[in-house]
Amino acid sequence: MPSTRLLPTLFALAVLTLLGSEITAKSEPLRGLSIAAPAKGSVARFTRFIEEELAARNVNTLLIRIDYRFEYQSRPELVDDGALSLGDVKQIVAACRRHDITLIPQINLLGHQSWHTKVNKLLEVYPEFDETPHVVMPETYEWPNDDGLYCKSYCPLHPDVHDVVFDLVDEIVDAFEANAFHAGMDEVFYIGDDRCPRCAGKDKAVLFANEVEKIRAHLAQTGKDLWIWGDRLLDGVTTGLGMWEASANDTHRAIDLISKDVVICDWHYERAEPTAAYFAMKGFTVATCAWNKPQVALAQLEQFHRFKQNANPTLAKRHIGLIHTVWSSADAFFDAFENGDSNDDNRQGPVDTFKALFKSSHSED
Repeated sequence: MPSTRLLPTLFALAVLTLLGSEITAKSEPLRGLSIAAPAKGSVARFTRFIEEELAARNVNTLLIRIDYRFEYQSRPELVDDGALSLGDVKQIVAACRRHDITLIPQINLLGHQSWHTKVNKLLEVYPEFDETPHVVMPETYEWPNDDGLYCKSYCPLHPDVHDVVFDLVDEIVDAFEANAFHAGMDEVFYIGDDRCPRCAGKDKAVLFANEVEKIRAHLAQTGKDLWIWGDRLLDGVTTGLGMWEASANDTHRAIDLISKDVVICDWHYERAEPTAAYFAMKGFTVATCAWNKPQVALAQLEQFHRFKQNANPTLAKRHIGLIHTVWSSADAFFDAFENGDSNDDNRQGPVDTFKALFKSSHSED
């Protein structure tokens, strides 16, 4: 039985039915889903979920994590297994357009260039971009480890890295006909490494801020907006948030060094931490992000409503809504959604959270 202090008020629950199906910067709260791109053979299933569930639940924004699973023409050497074709992407685009759902593609930049025992496609093909080439990928991954390896990063000061990644960014933004791009930028543990010939001794906050600004400036050339996760801009020590939901390697000071038009996705999964207010007070547009605990998500929803109700108009307009995040494959999420028989909280928890946040107009959840 969830704690009564986490249950939403009747008024906050009413907000769920009032949130619109079309996002506008001025009035309609964001109701978003962040999820991995579908497998090559599951595009029809993915678009059906858009048509039958996202539309019925008034979800108005879809963030799709693409990374290297697209048939890039500009950089074919970086195409990963199971990549989507341009035709596959256009099916997703068409389904979202029919229901006024804003599409935002994501490629993880800077961090998340490896996972467990292997590097991802960028560092596989261009190992010279590795910020920490001296850290050897283990045969068996464990955390914690002597190298402090969670995920590898590319070196933001390598002279050739942006020529490569910006080709990918431009192509995927064009393919999705998007007006914004999500660059990830979360959980960056490797930055300014002491053994990097370019970054050693440099201020980690400045390195992080400069990378954000470089990406932002590139997108601005074609009128596109930059979205990032917000954890590296929070002080993990002072706030007590720790090294995952916030920074323990001094990147948090970058919050005062980056442009205010960067949109922050502020994720917290264990508690409804009130950090969206901090980002708004720093001048940023911010969305709160939930994952696998319905009680936490509903508390975040109530917190959002109270902020909108109590903040002055300048601050209130900067908090734009909520995003539900899914960290399994799209198919695993759909399996749990359809069958409801998973005992794994990281599968069923996100489904329950999604249904709690976004009530369907055609069914009882």
